[in-house]
Amino acid sequence: MNNTLSTKVVVVGGGAAGFFGAVTCAEALQGRGSVIVLERGAHFLQKVKVSGGGRCNVTHSCFEPKELAKRYPRGGPALIGAFHRFQAADTVKWFEAHGVVLKTEADGRMFPTTDQSQTIINCLTQAARAAGVELRTGCGVERVERWAEGGFQLTFSNGERLVCDALLLATGGAKAADTLAASLGHTLAPPVPSLFTFHIADKRLEGLSGLAVERATVSVAGTKLKETGPVLITHWGLSGPGILRLSAWGARELAAFAYTFSLSVNWLPEHNFDSVIALAQAQRGLTGARQVSNVALGGLPSRLWERLVTTAGIAPQTQWAGLNKAQLHTLARLLVESEFTVTGKSMNKEEFVTCGGVRLAEVDFKTMASRVCPGLYFAGELLDIDGITGGFNFQAAWTTGWLAGNAMAERLAAKHD
Repeated sequence: MNNTLSTKVVVVGGGAAGFFGAVTCAEALQGRGSVIVLERGAHFLQKVKVSGGGRCNVTHSCFEPKELAKRYPRGGPALIGAFHRFQAADTVKWFEAHGVVLKTEADGRMFPTTDQSQTIINCLTQAARAAGVELRTGCGVERVERWAEGGFQLTFSNGERLVCDALLLATGGAKAADTLAASLGHTLAPPVPSLFTFHIADKRLEGLSGLAVERATVSVAGTKLKETGPVLITHWGLSGPGILRLSAWGARELAAFAYTFSLSVNWLPEHNFDSVIALAQAQRGLTGARQVSNVALGGLPSRLWERLVTTAGIAPQTQWAGLNKAQLHTLARLLVESEFTVTGKSMNKEEFVTCGGVRLAEVDFKTMASRVCPGLYFAGELLDIDGITGGFNFQAAWTTGWLAGNAMAERLAAKHD
């Protein structure tokens, strides 16, 4: 085909940022211009569908812009001003205005009260249709060129062409999108994975898959990387929010290590070696006749405690009163400084996050407009922005999509009035 179609606004990318940008733009235009969303794949909002275990962690109950921005290993300073314009509280209000109520869990994560990601997908899809957004799947954009009067011409893989006045790139960390941005004059920080779990083959963890420790401190030897939070033992190693946050803050350093490094775990983060010794001595005074393996310090899960006791060389029948100094010191060291060798990473292929992308200095964060190419806008993960786990990546998507959508509507209104 060699057809040329015409429209006002084109959004490349049918994920959260692109969809939100398209809906925002169409609602602001109120029928004064057309908006079309192009998705390379067969379905829209795929990350929304799988996020939060299928529940969709929409945002986080952090409603102060500066505090919210601190949850982003890359992009936080640039987002402060953006969050003053549209932040988590605005996200909650937007979804409520569109018929979806969110609830807050104990750790601050916010989900739809239905606990179904399909609720969010339905909401966004209905909002798009109500605003008159045209939705097209199976549309891979191969090339973008500047067009007459400051617009753009997009060429699809089937040869079809599309002309628009404003263009929003919101395709996540996809290589094709990087190529499109680069072809329009932008430079990109190299993408590397963020939010991943650690491969660890260690007998201390064997048979403990599924066991969760509510609070532990994890750190990487030779770096300043340290995080405290829930840690989950898996059949391949360690996961959980504490590990995921560590991977986010250390995304580039850990990539430089080729994901092979030494990880230290303090299973009792409120304690150090000396305070654990004191805690154990107090425990000996209280339950001297009981077996060490049956009385866990600090509320540790019993199976993990038993494994650490065994690793310390303490026989199962050993009583607290019979624990010698060497055994006590070995156990204390394991509790606060368990060393593990990480030999790789694992990522959920449907829910992955990357750091890297369009360099932030090349984008105006008041409008998400390109400083390099007039009429071009960015939103979501294609930017060199990524947050820790807990709804922060979606919030960046909603915020940047909202800003871009409104700015594109203003641009079209000024151009065609």
